[in-house]
Amino acid sequence: MAGQTWQAELKDWVISIGIALILAFFIRTFIIELYLVDGPSMQPTLQNGNRLVVSKFIYNFRDPRRGEVIVFQFPADTSRDFVKRVIGVPGDTIEIKDGKVFVNDKMIDEPYMQRDESLIKGRTALQRYFDFYPVHVVPQNTVFVLGDNRYNSEDSRDGKVGFVPYSLIKGKALMVFWPFSEMKLLP
Repeated sequence: MAGQTWQAELKDWVISIGIALILAFFIRTFIIELYLVDGPSMQPTLQNGNRLVVSKFIYNFRDPRRGEVIVFQFPADTSRDFVKRVIGVPGDTIEIKDGKVFVNDKMIDEPYMQRDESLIKGRTALQRYFDFYPVHVVPQNTVFVLGDNRYNSEDSRDGKVGFVPYSLIKGKALMVFWPFSEMKLLP
């Protein structure tokens, strides 16, 4: 009788651990995933080394929206993931003049952006960070993304990134969870 109790308990443990592993796999594959921010391109919103919770399923129900922070596969090397902000959605016209972003001919307010006005004065070496014209129209099933740190961001202004296809978007960044001192929800 003692053997049956031990075997029943072992069986319960094996089943419980198996269910936990299957749930963890399902959650990580289809619902949320954790990502590490690598680099300064999203400063001041995200810092190098921040860890993010990313919703992997939200874009199964709707398209990305302007202002959302997304994780996507780098088009030139899909083994790398990038984190950027959606600035333009399909059909939007995008133009950047003197560091100001215009979407559908209206300058957008970007309180999240890192600004360094001293760089604008010496702009010849940094021309690509300030201008993106003539007007570009965001194609269907793609988004136009920019880093919040425009002076140090490989984003849609760069031909290696360009317009990001929906098929490369991994999900929407929901929150910073590490380090705890920087924990916050992302809009």
